[in-house]
Amino acid sequence: MNENEDEPKDFIKLSYGNLSTDEVSELVISPCCGAVSLFIGTTRNNFEGKKVIHLEYEAYSPMAEAEIKKICRDVRQKWPSVKHIAVHHRLGLVPVTEASVIVAVSSPHRVASLEAVQYCINILKATVPIWKKEIYEEAYSWKENKECFWADVEK
Repeated sequence: MNENEDEPKDFIKLSYGNLSTDEVSELVISPCCGAVSLFIGTTRNNFEGKKVIHLEYEAYSPMAEAEIKKICRDVRQKWPSVKHIAVHHRLGLVPVTEASVIVAVSSPHRVASLEAVQYCINILKATVPIWKKEIYEEAYSWKENKECFWADVEK
């Protein structure tokens, strides 16, 4: 495959099914890239001393996908060498240890892909309309990302 046949691509998916790190990493692999960086966000079993049973995610999908596309455009401006970007986010129920979000980025060298992955997940948590509900043994709580821009709005 020559480099012209491997045009930069963005792979965005919101899904109620399990997320696959193999699938996501394969999407971004390119013969002209020596780095693939991944972030995998999983459900942990505790939060502030409470036992977490599972998480539930809801999204306004059209807006969430549009916001993720904006993040991809921003990444390409900040790190022009980035080749492919994949952002897969799970919706619905996510049991402990399973992936809620996977972000993958390929680039010729590691610095750009590592920085771009961190940027992607940080901005995703701050701007994308995906809401998380933590289910505990005897209660539940809708979680607001401390990074989200609307968290600072006076109530």
